[in-house]
Amino acid sequence: MVQEHEGSTGEQFPWHLGVFDAHCHPTDTISSIKSIPSMKANVLTVMATRSQDQELVAEAAEKYGLRSTDVESVWENNNVHGRIVPCFGWHPWFSHQIFDDRKQGSGHTSTAPNKILHYQAVLTPKPEDHDFILALPEPRSLVAYLDHTKVYLQRYQLALVGEIGLDRSFRIPNDWVSGQQAQRDASLTPGGREGRRLSPYRVKIEHQRRILEAQLNLAGEMQRPVSVHGVQAHGIVFETLQETWKGYEEKVVSKSLRKRSGGMAAVHLKREESGNAESTGLTPKPFPPRICLHSYSGPSDPLRQYFHPSVPAEMYFSLSTVINFSTPASGKIVQVIKAVPNDRILIESDLHCAGERMDDLLEEVAKSVCNIKGWSLTEGMKQLALNWKRFVLGDKVKDSLSR
Repeated sequence: MVQEHEGSTGEQFPWHLGVFDAHCHPTDTISSIKSIPSMKANVLTVMATRSQDQELVAEAAEKYGLRSTDVESVWENNNVHGRIVPCFGWHPWFSHQIFDDRKQGSGHTSTAPNKILHYQAVLTPKPEDHDFILALPEPRSLVAYLDHTKVYLQRYQLALVGEIGLDRSFRIPNDWVSGQQAQRDASLTPGGREGRRLSPYRVKIEHQRRILEAQLNLAGEMQRPVSVHGVQAHGIVFETLQETWKGYEEKVVSKSLRKRSGGMAAVHLKREESGNAESTGLTPKPFPPRICLHSYSGPSDPLRQYFHPSVPAEMYFSLSTVINFSTPASGKIVQVIKAVPNDRILIESDLHCAGERMDDLLEEVAKSVCNIKGWSLTEGMKQLALNWKRFVLGDKVKDSLSR
């Protein structure tokens, strides 16, 4: 149990300072979307995960989306007309539903693979139950998905790429048993597990990684932040991210050079232009400009590699009550929170339903983070709001305020 820091005892929660949910899934319960305008939280960062919710996120953005014209207002005083930032991504739990046809190229008609052969190639152990395979969705073209997602990103100028990532733990659900589908909760968006029994099959990590890399490259091309899922795959998540920025690392000034220069040299210098992408503006790159590891459940030691001065992307870590403070292993999160720099920590609900419960979870996790950081609620909520704005809005803030 996390002990409450006495500096926050007795303080009324300062909703007026702005509360921003860095990762949530309200389109999983589409009927809850109408409750967003009445929520205490200012803005929700709403994730897409699979075929059934991409357009639902877009529809929610049409009604309640934060617009480019809101940037200055949200930065200066948290007042916005829009209440959500849409995010478009394909979650690793559904990555088996996609086949990698990038070698065929965009604009070409892809030949869909044999359904049985495709799923036997991407699932482990290799499924021999043809009935199980035939009940799965028809495989979808990765190129077509990327093209479709790019259209969404062009339409919604503040949109992120997410939820994407890697997961070694998740197993594919079995098909509905007789009579079960007729009793499913119709308020839930189709495609999730919804209580179905799990099969023994997982998505091969190599396949997950290809789907993740493609989406990271798209985010880099469009210069959009990403929200990344990682479960029992913390090392390979970093390796995958690192591969995307290979050749774009920032130069680190050695201690000896800093000493010879009398301490006047910068800690690190931007990579000199040498045929690679330029280091300023919205020049496309193969990696995202800002990366959030959502509900990070790994240990604190690996954080050093993410915050190494050679890393060219800005790294953020978001935390939720549901994942980070609700299990017997949650004790390690204290060290993680202490290790994350104050300006790189975010909060999230990771909830599937908008409304009062989402507000409650945001308040809970915010108080926990403030307690561990030793912040008063006023100090902490100002910092967390500023962090979200930097993560989501990035250079758009500079562009808006410079006009």
